[in-house]
Amino acid sequence: MPNSIPKEFKPNITDPLYLTRIDLLFNIQNYAKLLGGKTLDFGCGKKPYKSLFTNADEYIGLDFEGEGHSHKDEQIDVFYDGKKIPFPDNYFDSVFSSEVFEHIFNLEEIIKELKRVLKNQGLILITCPFSICEHEVPNDFARYTSFGIKHMLEKEGFVIQEFKKTGDAVKTIWQLRITYWGHSVLSKLKNIPVVRTIARKIIYTSFNTIAIFSSWLLPKCTELYLNNIVLAKLEK
Repeated sequence: MPNSIPKEFKPNITDPLYLTRIDLLFNIQNYAKLLGGKTLDFGCGKKPYKSLFTNADEYIGLDFEGEGHSHKDEQIDVFYDGKKIPFPDNYFDSVFSSEVFEHIFNLEEIIKELKRVLKNQGLILITCPFSICEHEVPNDFARYTSFGIKHMLEKEGFVIQEFKKTGDAVKTIWQLRITYWGHSVLSKLKNIPVVRTIARKIIYTSFNTIAIFSSWLLPKCTELYLNNIVLAKLEK
């Protein structure tokens, strides 16, 4: 696993987002090698996964500058206005977008734009959450089911090549529990930083460990899950 990936995107078991991000990283790493040529990272931010796209001849990061998210220290090559992607038709061989679609209020229009700038037979790799608290407010618009995200892509001529759900019901419940503890309980200790740090390490490590063991032990249920992973090919 490349060392160039920022720590928060390849967390260890002491991290509050371990259950979500470790599965994301594993799946992105598996699929990234399938994308190549001129590659667009749509909603790139820090480009945390850039090093995984070893077959990309050129890796261009595009993002939107708006409320709810600071772009300080990020690696954005081009900003766009939230409506029009500033590249010609059929410009990219592949597109990658991770944890972005839930923030787009005009997603159907943007999918049309991604279709426009992507070459015929080009691949698009998308991750977006199904179970997560509101974040980057006020730019938080939707949560997509497996059926919803597939429908939106297929309507624009994308053919689903692979689809995966990350996490299961058990891991999702524990991830939400960890989020609650972080936001509503441990935040009360912000004026006692040493105690807060110790408490976070103990609680996050314990909860993550219980989640992994419980997921292995208990019957599987994937109707409740953490993230959608979609690989699709464009057929114009």
